[in-house]
Amino acid sequence: MQAWQVHQLGEPSEVMRLQDVERPVPGDGQVLLKVRAANINFPDALMCRGHYQVRPPLPFTPGVEICGETEDGRRVLASPALPHGGFAEYAVADAAALLPAPDALDDAEAAALHIGYQTGWFGLHRRAGLEAGETLLVHAAAGGVGSAAVQLGKAAGATVIGVVGGAGKAAVARELGCDVVVDRRAEDVIAAVKEATGGRGADVIYDPVGGEAYTQSTKVVAFEGRIVVVGFAGGTIPAPALNHALVKNYSILGLHWGLYNTKNPKLIQHCHEQLTELAARGAVKPLVSERVPLAGAAAAVQRVADGLTTGRIAVLPSLADGASA
Repeated sequence: MQAWQVHQLGEPSEVMRLQDVERPVPGDGQVLLKVRAANINFPDALMCRGHYQVRPPLPFTPGVEICGETEDGRRVLASPALPHGGFAEYAVADAAALLPAPDALDDAEAAALHIGYQTGWFGLHRRAGLEAGETLLVHAAAGGVGSAAVQLGKAAGATVIGVVGGAGKAAVARELGCDVVVDRRAEDVIAAVKEATGGRGADVIYDPVGGEAYTQSTKVVAFEGRIVVVGFAGGTIPAPALNHALVKNYSILGLHWGLYNTKNPKLIQHCHEQLTELAARGAVKPLVSERVPLAGAAAAVQRVADGLTTGRIAVLPSLADGASA
């Protein structure tokens, strides 16, 4: 089979190599899956660089979420068991963690309903307790993680403010359903959010960026607001001033979704049921901005790493080389 492999760490476009390799052999409790769609996540780029908290042994195949097909023909969602990731024709995954792919979504959309939407659901509902009528601020609202949070916020009855970088991403955020869109390249984020909220600020802030975005969050969080720290795509890990959190009476909530796989896997199943129901009634629909063949995976991972994409890019091994959708 064909699979992308990383033999040394560095930029994805430089270290990912498409090679002919043997199909992976499932271990105890694992299953072999034919990859129907593998979505690109920022952690895939971090893994190539050696900057992710999970460091699979070299060589490894990136790709942390897929829609796959079991040997008996079932469509399932899975997080492949590294080092045999999803940017390949076949992957292996833990049998106990497989989730049924929603009938309402195609392969690429189904794969995208997994990590980003699970993270959004846990962050907004489990951690922050978002309520209808509250104001939700989402940083990087047009990205893969942010777009999921925007849709989930709207589905929960919140007013959603999306912060993006650039006019193109602002248009995407509006299409996703943001009530207010702030282009950080053209506007003062703090002033714009305060104006949009009448000076009150946002009740819940969803931050997959870190750095300057986090600093802005602390200045626009409402009384008894909650800042959900999801990741550091901006490259800088902030150092919170706890005296500021005390004086302004807000909460800083960390979210590492992957821990629920071992700490409370039943919650992941419950979340998937909620997401499947939302997808069935059209309340959420993953934004898949591009579908590329397996040969285009390395270039696409690099575009995600460079912050040049919106929504998710899906790698479809069955798509002919040179084609895109």
